[in-house]
Amino acid sequence: MTDRPSPPIAPSALQEKGQPRRILSAWLSRLAVDRWRASEGCARGEGADAQPLVLITETAHGPRIEAVNEAGLAAGARRGMMLADARTLCPQIAVSPSDPAGDLDFLEQLALWAQRWGPWSALDTPDGILVDVTAVAHLFGGETKLLADMQTGFTERDLAVRLAIAPTAGAAWALSHFGPERAILNPDDDAEARLSELPIAALRLDDDVLTTLRRLGLKRLAELATVGRDALHRRFRNRKSPAANPLVRMDQLLGRVPEPLLPVVPQQVPLVQRRLVEPIRHRDLLDRVLADLAEDMARELEGQAHGARRLELGLWRVDGEVAVRALELSAATRDPAHICRLFAAKLDDVDAGFGIEMVRLRASWAEPLALAQGDIEARAEVHGTSLSAFIDRLSVRLGNKAISRPVPFPSHIPERAQRWQPPLDPETASQEELRFHARPLKLLDRAERIAVLYATPDGYPQRFRWRGQVHEVVRVEGPERIAPEWWREKSTVRLRDYYRIEDGEGRRYWIYRHGLVSDGRGGLPDWFLQGLCA
Repeated sequence: MTDRPSPPIAPSALQEKGQPRRILSAWLSRLAVDRWRASEGCARGEGADAQPLVLITETAHGPRIEAVNEAGLAAGARRGMMLADARTLCPQIAVSPSDPAGDLDFLEQLALWAQRWGPWSALDTPDGILVDVTAVAHLFGGETKLLADMQTGFTERDLAVRLAIAPTAGAAWALSHFGPERAILNPDDDAEARLSELPIAALRLDDDVLTTLRRLGLKRLAELATVGRDALHRRFRNRKSPAANPLVRMDQLLGRVPEPLLPVVPQQVPLVQRRLVEPIRHRDLLDRVLADLAEDMARELEGQAHGARRLELGLWRVDGEVAVRALELSAATRDPAHICRLFAAKLDDVDAGFGIEMVRLRASWAEPLALAQGDIEARAEVHGTSLSAFIDRLSVRLGNKAISRPVPFPSHIPERAQRWQPPLDPETASQEELRFHARPLKLLDRAERIAVLYATPDGYPQRFRWRGQVHEVVRVEGPERIAPEWWREKSTVRLRDYYRIEDGEGRRYWIYRHGLVSDGRGGLPDWFLQGLCA
């Protein structure tokens, strides 16, 4: 799967020429197990299928089975069954944890590889691929030979697959899951009659909706017509999701309403490598090769206006062993010197063996990074003092979990507007309107109570006492009223009025009045000092 597919073609490009749309559905019925076998190096019939095997996921009630191999199915294990129940049927069953993220990544690679049979492909999660084969079947000698060629391609990769071609994605999915092997639904065929004997599960509905339909006595697609659209509409009129409404799914199946599909677009990953004339074993030579690769990577990233967030350095030894060192950065960068410094700490334990014959540097995660004009004199002063570079060095030496950073959090309450998290974790979504609220330079860890003298209960403060010292107020700015968060606070919580004040000595403070006199939620308001302004 190393071939680079051509850019995808818009779905409507071929239909505008009068070609009927043709969608191919590939259902990888054993995706998780086949991927596990490939990662473990097991051949078909050896290891993965010789003994019962299940892939599990942890739930609140214990391990639950996510995938089963053929031997496990023969022993009585089923997907969705609790592991304890499966062990009662087959005590010698083997267990391995499932990896949904790895399965999705593998499925994306398969979708790109499958574009050799069509101009574009889409994911049909969790274990399927959709390929647009409109007006391309004649290149393979017809749709029957196209399916045979695709079946051969998957079989050579030890992947169990069921294929079908139909005018719509829904019909292709239904035939690949519940129809005959390599089923083909032609545009001139009566789709409703051809699909009428398929089970109701062919509509791709949620489990609770399928249970409801079965309780109504509906087991086949043909039986939906006996109930009538009006009755089904009244029953499911509040279900907006297509997977929860059988009428929407039936219309998508027959092509009465369009079903949008999101094509998979290949990403060009920046990659540079060096094939060495003679294997190297010494660290100084490896550092020199790494410096050259970092320079090449910087040019690649600069040409794409990107910066690297994750780098992978692969070292191929003469005996075939491969050592991989990964590096994650807190901010996008393409500084070769910074990359070399970070990798230097990860190469101390590399065993060169009989020598390293190839070194490859790959940026598996890159983000846009605009070009910047640097000042030659200023660069000498600030070189190496970047905060992101400092965080990267600490992360390499101490580990990602040993460092945390403050990030904004969408809350109007000042003490909740910030949280601490590891530097490599993505920031939470923040409310843009909070950026316009000026906040003091320093917030106290906990607001401190102060005594305030004022002319009227709701007037501006005139004098206050904090930490045993009295301050005269000469300037006041405010109030800024902040109401409590109704979704997490009780109805008796009082609101706050914040003021920016300045005393006679020019020092500025951020104080707030907790509550109003006539709010009915307590006695007289209390005053607190929460921050110090510049």
